[in-house]
Formats: sequence, structure tokens, C-alpha cells
Amino acid sequence: MENFDSKTSTLLIEKYLPHNFLSEKVILGNLLISNEALDITLRTLSVEAFYFKNHQIIYQTICTLHNTKKLINLTTLTNYLQEQGLLEKIGGVTVLIELINQVPNLVNLEEYLSLIQDKFIRRTLIKLGYQIINSSYVTNISLEQIILDLESELVLIGKKTETNQVLSSAELLSNVIQELKDKSNNITLPGISSGFYDLDALTQGFQKSDLIITAGRPSMGKTAFCLNVATNILKKNKLPILFFSLEMSKEQLMYRLLASETNINSTRLRAGNIKQSEWDILNSTVKRFSRLPLFIDDTPNISIIEMRKKIKKIRFEQQKLGLIIIDYLQLMENSNKNENRVQELSQITRGLKNIAREFNVPVIVLSQLSRNVENRINKRPILSDLRESGSIEQDADLVLMLYRDEYYNVETAEPNITELIISKHRNGPIGTAKIFFEGEYTKFKNLN
Repeated sequence: MENFDSKTSTLLIEKYLPHNFLSEKVILGNLLISNEALDITLRTLSVEAFYFKNHQIIYQTICTLHNTKKLINLTTLTNYLQEQGLLEKIGGVTVLIELINQVPNLVNLEEYLSLIQDKFIRRTLIKLGYQIINSSYVTNISLEQIILDLESELVLIGKKTETNQVLSSAELLSNVIQELKDKSNNITLPGISSGFYDLDALTQGFQKSDLIITAGRPSMGKTAFCLNVATNILKKNKLPILFFSLEMSKEQLMYRLLASETNINSTRLRAGNIKQSEWDILNSTVKRFSRLPLFIDDTPNISIIEMRKKIKKIRFEQQKLGLIIIDYLQLMENSNKNENRVQELSQITRGLKNIAREFNVPVIVLSQLSRNVENRINKRPILSDLRESGSIEQDADLVLMLYRDEYYNVETAEPNITELIISKHRNGPIGTAKIFFEGEYTKFKNLN
């Protein structure tokens, strides 16, 4: 195969890229005589959406005049372009007069805007295609990185196809009022209930697109808690849940789930020491959970790229997705091996936040706490105890920390009580909720 000539390709695509000259002229002409057209266009089109360079300069100038609250008409536009030395660059006053001579038709404004945006997105896709071809020839860029960059670009392009992304304050307030009316007529939580009442009272449920960090020292019950949350959501909402288990195998998780649901001692269950009277309970539990959409992936050291592929597959098959759980953060790997661990985790947490936003679901990520906790008299964790805490703190919408006092103090006044300490809450209060822990069954329950 011959090498791809990037210079030749660039010239070719620049010459034949999709555009609509008339639509661009009509829109710019409307902007010079109509405030209504100006408001709609500024919310819809970026400067790059215009294909012709002189049209980009004119539109950018109109935006500048608007942002500085100056009058926009043929005279002010001409004067500004002349002052900036741009008038001849756009083709002179003749080009501006031609814009005014275009017959403006506000009735068809949306159609013209749609045409310009359509051509812009098509140009972007074409350029991305050539970018992929060129990147594929550069062998020192990993295949994973090329795919990751491609997916990121496609997500951005997808967002450009959404209409009315930028709203005025009046439109935003109208939407908020409608949302409040809907909520006032709906007694359910705005988010997905965890099944733990005191926790839901603080969080209002797990919100879509949120990155939720669930942290704790070893043996605090992080995995058991998240598995309990998953089963609560499955039983109540039947929403598909994808559980990435990087530490435990699928089989180990299933034993935990069965112990929790059947109240059969987890040690006896793993040993196969099951009483005759317990088989009916066990069989009915297996039958019930076989019908629920719980998906477990135990690929070790999984990367963000692999994870995204599997999420897409499950969402495509199930048509929806309710929750993603990852156990745990410090076992994940980044495709870029040249970074130090702090930078690597920073990239991973940013990637997980992007996944939460891209798929519009809560993402619960388990995380280890540093040993600093053990050196304090008060062992309750705080935000700075998160290992490599900077990026985790920054990207997380909710940080939930598990603490059991009896782990450190056998004479505790609250045996079998687990504190769920909310140490960061981007959209709500911080505080502590308490739940009951039955270690024998690796099961959490509400206190009441």
C-alpha cells in the first residue's frame, strides 16, 4: 500500500468540503437588521460553522459588537472592520452591501441555520476521517490512544448536533420552573434510590451523570455495600447494572450476593455446607436473580477504552442502563504507560467522569484510603485520606466514606453500625447516615 499523502489530501478536502454559500449570506444579512435573528443565531452557530473565511470574520465581528453591547448595522460593522484592518480582507464594503441586499426571511431562519450546521458537522467528520488515517500511519502512537481520541472527538461532534445547547436565562428559568412543578407532583426521589433511607435523605438518590466515589480502609465493607446497593436497585427498578470487579471474580461476587439474599452464613455457603431446609430458599433466590439485569465483568487491570466498549455493548443490548459500579479505582490502568501513577489516576478519574456524562448514568467507583487514617486517634476518614486524592477530589460529584467503629474499638457503643460519611457533595449537603451491618451475611440494612 502506498503512503498516504497528507498534504495532497488536505488540499483536496479543503476544495471540496460541504458548504452552503447562500445560507451563510442570508444569515449574515439577517443579523444586520434583526435582533431576533441575532439572538437565535448566537445560540446556534459557532464562528467555525461558517465555511468561508470572510464570513467567519464578519460573524466574529458581529459577536464582538454584541458582547460589547454596541449597535449592529452596516455602518458600525464597516467602521469596526476598517479600524481593525479587516475590511479589505473580507472583500471590502461591496461584500457587506451584498449581504444587506439578500432578501431576509425570518420565517425560514431555522432552516438556514440547520443547513449551515449540517454542512459544518459534515466537514468536521470528513476532517476527522483523514485525521484517523494519518494517525494510523504513525506507529509510535498506540492503537488504544487513537481509538480513545476518536471516541472523544465523536462525542464532541455528537454534542454539536444537539440543538439549543446555549439557552437564555429566561429559557433556563422556564425549564427549571417546569422541573420543579414535575417534582412537586412526584413524591419519588429525583435520583435512583440506594435502598438506604438515611443516605437517600442526604443525596436525594444517585443522580445521572454523577461520579460517586465510595472509599474506605480494607475490610470496611466497600464491595458488600455497593453489591447491596446494586441488588436494592435491581429489585426495585429492574434497571440494568454493570459491575466491573477488578479484585474479585464473578463467582466470589455471586457467593456474596447469595449469602446476603438468603441469610445463609457466607463461610458455610462457600464450603457447600448447606442445610436441607436452605435449598428451597437458595433455589428461589437463584431463580429470582436470574431474571434481573445484573452484568458482572471481572477483567483485571481494565482500561477506560475497554470499559467504554463493554458499557456500549450492554446499553445496546438492554436499550438502557441504570448504574455502573467499578471495584476498584486503584486497580485500573491507563493506556499511557509513560505517566507517573498520580497522573495516570488523574486521567482515569477524568475518563470515568466522562463515562458518567456520556452515558448519563451514575458511576460508583470504589477507592482505597491511605494509611494516614491508622495514625490518628480519631480513625474516621476525611477527604484528604483518599489515595492520590487531588484528581479524585476534583472529579467526584459525591464522595462517600465507610467507617465501622467496632473495627478499631471492640468496646464501641455502636456495634454492627456502619457510618456512611458524605465528605463531598457537589449538589447537596454533607453529613453522615448510619446503617446496620450483618458481617455473617455480608449484608447491610436500614436501622429502622
